[in-house]
Amino acid sequence: MTTTAAAAGTHRHNGTYPAEPGQVRHARAALAGWLRGCPQADEAILIASEFATNSVLHSASRDGGAFTLRAEVRPGGLRIEVEDAGGPWRDGPRDEGRPHGFDVVAAIAGLGNWGIDGDAQGRTAWAILGG
Repeated sequence: MTTTAAAAGTHRHNGTYPAEPGQVRHARAALAGWLRGCPQADEAILIASEFATNSVLHSASRDGGAFTLRAEVRPGGLRIEVEDAGGPWRDGPRDEGRPHGFDVVAAIAGLGNWGIDGDAQGRTAWAILGG
């Protein structure tokens, strides 16, 4: 896990974790410590947890790979992303009686402020909070 300062007022966090269910809480805890005092910390931690859980359960990373959590705090905003090994995209039937992880992310980040980039070789789920 690394934390670096970039452009004036911008700070970055980067941590790589084994793609195992128990590692999601470690990623969440590391991010919580790093974002202490940030007004959007709770929302960012929830989004990171949803993205990391998706990586651990559904991506090719789950077969002995890893996921990388990144956060960048800049004046007026925060970007969260989780990168994994991709894999086949399964957009199966949904239980309309309950929200899914990406529904939670969409509700927090808002339209146009989150997405998933990449393909079967690797994906990055990202969200922007604030500015």
